[in-house]
Amino acid sequence: MSNPYRDISPEVASAIESNQPVVALESIIIAHGMPYPRNVETALRVEDAVREQGAVPATIAIIEGRLKLGLSREQIGYLGKEGRRVTKVSRRDMPFVVTAKQDGATTVAATMIVAAMAGIRVFATGGIGGVHRGAAETLDISADLQELAQTDVAVICAGAKSILDLGLTLEYLETHGVPVVGYQTEILPAFYCRESEFSVNYRLDSPEQIAAAMKAKWAMDLRGGMVIANPVPETYAMPRVEIDAAIEKVLSEADQQGISGKAITPFLLARISELTGGESLESNIQLVLNNARLAAQIAVAYCRG
Repeated sequence: MSNPYRDISPEVASAIESNQPVVALESIIIAHGMPYPRNVETALRVEDAVREQGAVPATIAIIEGRLKLGLSREQIGYLGKEGRRVTKVSRRDMPFVVTAKQDGATTVAATMIVAAMAGIRVFATGGIGGVHRGAAETLDISADLQELAQTDVAVICAGAKSILDLGLTLEYLETHGVPVVGYQTEILPAFYCRESEFSVNYRLDSPEQIAAAMKAKWAMDLRGGMVIANPVPETYAMPRVEIDAAIEKVLSEADQQGISGKAITPFLLARISELTGGESLESNIQLVLNNARLAAQIAVAYCRG
């Protein structure tokens, strides 16, 4: 489907036209998620991981007001160097960043939207947003959840970010009919940690099973996405006690400094990395790579099915 605001790279366009597997990738992790040059190195490694599993990567961003599906190495490098000078873009921001011809780093929600425009059904990220702790007072709920309720894209992630209220996040997804599938696990992973105190809705043990469930869901016109929760590799998992202690400290700092809204997640991730001596950053990188590999395998199975 054509769109006057969108540019698709030749590689991605060819794959879509020939029904080859494509995996959408976000750009917020490049501009806001990691320091330079680790952000650029990681983004390129993630694309390589997708290709190694037989799929085509489509990193998504807004550059000079154009929705881009498939970035060049130079464009990835540019976003990485610009960092937080690039606008963080969710659904509400897209028309304004586009018409102002600005650059934008796409969140989970915005990446899903652009992917769905092109018929891309599989998207790999680190962790989804969700209901923030204290949301009963602040009503701070990520737009990612509402996008999952209405946009037909499966999101492969390491669960929801540990900084969130995982129980309320699951309740919100259940209310909106979004299934949470554990890949080879019955327990919801919590980003840096392989386990939480919560269960997933369904356990599926192969990319083929996941792809079949995706096809059945959308063939029945059950709109909305699917969360595929893929635990961080055990070697890079972090102890829950250590992460929980760091999160509590950083949440207190954020409250004291009046940090909220769009700024809260980048602040929390950066401070947690500092408090863990960089260990959480390495865990973040490895879980994204792990998700990219699984996403590519699911995309391959989806195209074959």
